[in-house]
Amino acid sequence: MGLLSTIRMYAKRSKPLDAPTDVYAHEVGLLEGGTLDLGAQRGKPTLIVNTASKCGFTPQFTGLQELYDEYHGRGLEIVGCPSGDFADQEHDDAEAIGEVCQRNYGVTFPVTEKMSVRADPHPLWDDLARQPDSGAPAWNFTKYLVDGDGHLVARWGAKTKPRDPELVAKIESLLPPQQA
Repeated sequence: MGLLSTIRMYAKRSKPLDAPTDVYAHEVGLLEGGTLDLGAQRGKPTLIVNTASKCGFTPQFTGLQELYDEYHGRGLEIVGCPSGDFADQEHDDAEAIGEVCQRNYGVTFPVTEKMSVRADPHPLWDDLARQPDSGAPAWNFTKYLVDGDGHLVARWGAKTKPRDPELVAKIESLLPPQQA
């Protein structure tokens, strides 16, 4: 992506929504084929993250997988969405993306096909960016937490690590209590 394209991407703004919409109304293609109907997440909180295999924040896959391992049994879903919107830091080939996710970081949560999250955003990402008190991702590994009703409850930037205490506390507040 050239400098002029990058400037245009950051200047482009979607009109924010006055009221939250149902983020779970979307479907996304999966990296390994097929589709993920986000409606299947209904009743569960979901952390949606734009990812990139060649980014300085790529090691955050480790923390995302740790969250998934720890909280998936209580209902947390995580969806990684590879994107090359920021400095073209994602492979074009699905197999190469999968190798980084699975081989290098042991990712077992769903990963979508490569999609635009800001430049020409996929409808899911346009919807996430337009939610009240939200915005488009400014870089890779921006995290959006959606509650069981499909409403955005929080957004964190790339520098917030997956194991950040505030992020973890927000996830825990949406999950049923842990069984003793």
